[in-house]
Amino acid sequence: MNILFVADPLESFKPYKDTTFTMMREAQRRGHAISACEPKDLMWQSGGRVTGFVRDITLTGTEDDAWFSAQQQAPHERPQALADFDAVIMRKDPPFDSEYFYATHLLEQAEREGARVFNKPRALREIGRAHV
Repeated sequence: MNILFVADPLESFKPYKDTTFTMMREAQRRGHAISACEPKDLMWQSGGRVTGFVRDITLTGTEDDAWFSAQQQAPHERPQALADFDAVIMRKDPPFDSEYFYATHLLEQAEREGARVFNKPRALREIGRAHV
């Protein structure tokens, strides 16, 4: 499977306590390809598909600052439609700001295009509203 994690900047992760890192590590251990982007990297234009500017990553096996290697570095991320991934997992931590809210709407549109989003965008919005 090719899995996209929509998450905080990878450089901000604390692998010793970050559950998204744990999910990525287990996915890689099971032989899945991992890609990542931030909510700000999602875009959609009328008539097109929701696209993420993604980095294909490999975990290095360490839990220090060099816990991953990426094939693409900003600003040269690779554009790919979310519907082309086998799974899309939203893992962005709070705050539940306008960027987060907008990202959930883009994920909902991606679902309509056939993307398999494994945490429902509407539920993410409802949880976010409860915490604002």
